[in-house]
Amino acid sequence: MLYPKLKENNNGPSPRLVLVCGPTSIGKTSMGVNLAQDIEGEIISADSMQVYKHMDIGTAKPAHAEQRLVPHHMIDIIEPDDSFDAARFAKIATKIISELVSQNKTPFIVGGTGLYIKALLHGFSITDPADPEILSRLKREAEEDGPDFLHKKLRGCDKKSADRIHPNDTFRLIRALAVFEKTGKSISSHHENHMFRKNLFNALKIGLDIDRDKLYQRINIRVDEMLENGFLDEVKKLLEMGFFENLKPMKSLGYRHMVDYIQRRHSWEESVRLMKRDTRRYAKRQLTWFRADPDILWVKPDSFAYVKEKVMAFLNKK
Repeated sequence: MLYPKLKENNNGPSPRLVLVCGPTSIGKTSMGVNLAQDIEGEIISADSMQVYKHMDIGTAKPAHAEQRLVPHHMIDIIEPDDSFDAARFAKIATKIISELVSQNKTPFIVGGTGLYIKALLHGFSITDPADPEILSRLKREAEEDGPDFLHKKLRGCDKKSADRIHPNDTFRLIRALAVFEKTGKSISSHHENHMFRKNLFNALKIGLDIDRDKLYQRINIRVDEMLENGFLDEVKKLLEMGFFENLKPMKSLGYRHMVDYIQRRHSWEESVRLMKRDTRRYAKRQLTWFRADPDILWVKPDSFAYVKEKVMAFLNKK
């Protein structure tokens, strides 16, 4: 079958790409790999955690066998103590898309980090919070008064972000407070109103979803599988390597729960219970985010034949 020549010209049509999104544990990786195999393409991971090296089990990275079947990008590109955000993701991913388009390959964006996906497809504008004086003072406050102090401070000016940011996530607390002090506006309002420019790409958006109870069951099973596959040992090794619990990725879903167990703040049973609960809550937030996009075509994760038909029609459309 012939595939259309993907244009990268500023004066021509926007490059075409396929997005596969949805909540955690829904089967995005499997759908993406199967599509990219059948339709000459490569996968760009849109997952804010899979960019980190040494963090494999807890981030549910594609298996080595899957990565051998289809080339993957944006996986294992930085150390856990390196900074990374949506803007950097969009910049790197755009370059990869350009290279794939020049090779007449279809880019498949596969993942569940909504802000990264929006930054890539539409671009966004948020004032740079990196004011050295503000950051220095906030870091000093964090050291002297602790993250709880920052969290209460943030709640006073940006309750929405305070509800979203973990009380021990010093990095994000400082960033949110720095944005407010510099701009007088909450970081949540920046994100909600971040500037959607014209569509940078011609994207077919596929969203995966199933009955909520079945999704939650999948999440519970995945957590059990992660633990059986050595997730606790992975976190212990990260700590031994010097990637301490105050780092942004170590405060993420799953990793902070294992750290709490290692530091004896919770029992094993409680750590597992909280990890499952918080993962279910995260999936609910992901669905809320993606449901706000009317352009997403929602399908069941086992609808491969139907999705492939839609993708082929999209790519071959004149």
